Amino acid sequence: MEDYLKYGKYKMLNISAARRAQKKGLELNIAPLIDMVFILLIFFLVTTSFVKETGVDINRPAANTAVSRAKASILVGVTKDNRIFMDRREIDIRAVRANVERSMAENPEASVVIVADKESTTGVVISVMDNCKLAGAENVAIAASHQNQE
Repeated sequence: MEDYLKYGKYKMLNISAARRAQKKGLELNIAPLIDMVFILLIFFLVTTSFVKETGVDINRPAANTAVSRAKASILVGVTKDNRIFMDRREIDIRAVRANVERSMAENPEASVVIVADKESTTGVVISVMDNCKLAGAENVAIAASHQNQE
């Protein structure tokens, strides 16, 4: 029996030799550290994907019939001085169509929401809406704040 354990298919590990090998060098277990890094990475990826902004502070008009949209994939902002923002950068009115086309290519089911300041001119908002439609966006909406009825 002893020969089988010594020379057989399964060899027994000498425990004292293993302890001596362990005392020679310190071993750092980094598995929990890697787990924490992955958890933090997932947390930051999830939280940043929920935040969608135009990149500027806009005072939206109020409406009694305003409804919340569950998913607004493409946001186009128009400020009170008629500057246009998309993805936190200012763009020209001529670049709206190309930017919306690029965003629609990434997500064909996307809807476009125009977040226009209540003091922006109607002509600029209509021009932005027209460029969004020409880019292939079927769902184009204008954002408004819900007005509280008193």
